[in-house]
Amino acid sequence: MDPLYRAVVGGARTMFFAQGTKFTMLGEEHVPRSGGAVMPINHTGYLDFMYAGLAARKHGRYVRFMAKKSVFGHKVTGPLMRGMRHIPVDRQSGQGSFDAAVAALRAGEIVGVFPEATMSRAFELKQFKLGAVRMAQEAGVPLLPTTLWGSQKVWSKNTPKHMRRDKVAIHVTVGAPIWVGAQDDPIAVNVQLRAVMQAQLDAQQAAYGPFEGEDAIFQPARLGGRAPTMDEAAAQDHHDMTRTRDKFTG
Repeated sequence: MDPLYRAVVGGARTMFFAQGTKFTMLGEEHVPRSGGAVMPINHTGYLDFMYAGLAARKHGRYVRFMAKKSVFGHKVTGPLMRGMRHIPVDRQSGQGSFDAAVAALRAGEIVGVFPEATMSRAFELKQFKLGAVRMAQEAGVPLLPTTLWGSQKVWSKNTPKHMRRDKVAIHVTVGAPIWVGAQDDPIAVNVQLRAVMQAQLDAQQAAYGPFEGEDAIFQPARLGGRAPTMDEAAAQDHHDMTRTRDKFTG
């Protein structure tokens, strides 16, 4: 039983209803009814964990997300994150986070991971870290490639928020499980994972249609939009990494 998590999900659903959010969910059948799994998710908006987590609710599952340690130290988000048994990530020393995630997977939990590590300002897939693949391999559980499209319009970095009744469409796709054998090369599997997620994202973008007019800022430059290019986004990310303050701890 997860009474706190259930209450938070209920509150999120009420918010989505008030906002008029329109969900298109595909592949929910790939989420196992029991047992552990790693859910790698692309990252373009601050509410991605909420949207991705909904894909597991059809089978009554809750996703334990890996999130930066500072979120757990915040006076508001900290108690919620700990109460929902999410997993803190210390980016300076990640072994403890890795071990905690593997333990959760072996205990039968679904662990949500953003393999790009940080949000993509370009709304394109960045390079993937190896953590998701290595966790799945270590725990002997599948990867559930999960992609989102549209979440960047709700709340992303350096873009206008649409948190009122804006009726934003959100597409969520969970791909077929990818198993990582004990002898498999994690780098090769990581390349496969990213390719699968790119194909899913391409299909979502085609079905969604382009962002036009003022909304072109949410469209990748590669697709004719006004979002930063990958190089511009990388430069902005580098600038952010030089900051000494964290938005959650001040």
